[in-house]
Amino acid sequence: MGNLDINVGKLKKNAFRYSKHRGETASRIRIPGGIIDAASLGKVVEIAEKYGNGVIDITNRQGIEIPGIDLRDMDKVNEEVQSIIDALRTNQTEKGKGYPSSGTRNVEACPGSRLCPFGCYDTTEFAQKMENMIFPNDRHVKIAFTGCSNDCAKTRMADFGIIGMTEPQYNPDRCVACEQCINFCRRRSVGALSLVNGKVVRDTKKCIGCGVCVAYCPTRAWTRSKEHYFRLVLLGRTGKKNPRLAEDFIKWCNEESIMKIVKNAYAYIEEYIDPNAVEHKEHVGYIVDRTGFEEFRKWIMDGVEPGPKAEIEPYVYWKGKRYDRI
Repeated sequence: MGNLDINVGKLKKNAFRYSKHRGETASRIRIPGGIIDAASLGKVVEIAEKYGNGVIDITNRQGIEIPGIDLRDMDKVNEEVQSIIDALRTNQTEKGKGYPSSGTRNVEACPGSRLCPFGCYDTTEFAQKMENMIFPNDRHVKIAFTGCSNDCAKTRMADFGIIGMTEPQYNPDRCVACEQCINFCRRRSVGALSLVNGKVVRDTKKCIGCGVCVAYCPTRAWTRSKEHYFRLVLLGRTGKKNPRLAEDFIKWCNEESIMKIVKNAYAYIEEYIDPNAVEHKEHVGYIVDRTGFEEFRKWIMDGVEPGPKAEIEPYVYWKGKRYDRI
């Protein structure tokens, strides 16, 4: 196919994957929150059949990759994906030029309250709001949203995991002491409920705000709080050196604070990222390992007011295997 003068760095920044197959690439399609309309999905199929090898890869982070694209067709593919970018309202710097950045990684979300009876909030809406704030950006950051503590989105493997919480509201006048909520809290959650003098008592220190009691109460004695609360977990990751699960940082946090914390984290990355990092994509967790958690905490909590119910950990310590140490 002749010689091709390809700038690999530019290719990857334009959200195309470098391929092991000579002369080929794969187009990455962002789907923030995991929702794509049928027309846009049809367009993905059309591109795969027209420019790719007829195969579509579903990524672990709810995105799509279209492999088998000839490197000479990248500009044509960028024009074709414009309708998808428009439909999903993805931020762009120039129309017809595809995605202006390779990151942040696709923002992931479980179905949340849109579909799931256990979802405490609209995960897709929050994920898309986060997407609009952070993209385009080339930094190596992973953000995931899940509707409840079941954590179907595996937020504890992300840099910022947002887990939905609700403060169960109890109306004793509607309670018939059937103990349905107590039984299911014990079987499907943490056993934070008990029956005292014919009425249900919630152990506020033990309750994780999952809403199981709400889902299983037959008389609507339990309802969700009007306010949305979140558990924010920090800096989970896979990787070669020391994979680890994210740890709790704030419980009963509000939405505004989470948005501010993530925005502050990007400023922290710009301040401390290793200028010699490969492709300028040093993982944020490695930066925290280098600067110390106290410095990271100072940056991300600047100007943050997490609300009167918020419970904040003063220090977060990650456990796990260190493959980079003997």
